[in-house]
Amino acid sequence: MTKKLPIDIKLHAKSRTLEFVYSDQEGYELTAEFLRVHSPSAEVRGHGRGNGVLQTGKQLVGIKGVEASGNYALKIIFDDGHDSGLYTWEYLYDLCHNHDQYWNRYLEALAEAGETRHGNMIAKG
Repeated sequence: MTKKLPIDIKLHAKSRTLEFVYSDQEGYELTAEFLRVHSPSAEVRGHGRGNGVLQTGKQLVGIKGVEASGNYALKIIFDDGHDSGLYTWEYLYDLCHNHDQYWNRYLEALAEAGETRHGNMIAKG
């Protein structure tokens, strides 16, 4: 995969999104929840294929900060204390381009596990 770097990254705290601008015609907004549940950390992905841990109750998670990690990745600091995932530029671009597929897969995994995005909140039907 070609290393594609954003020309701008904007944290929108109020809407809990991170915006990646690649060109005038190409920009994406990813929610904090989406980024949190797709964290590349060992805590989320597990230590080996198929050992990932389904993240639940992250609907209201926010982003406290974003830091560059060398010239190859971003460290995203979430307000639930999670900050151990390094999001490479390639991974972020992949998340942007395949958002709908990854999000639908996540929602299906939640449903299969009988879990929710809401955590301790009472789900309203």
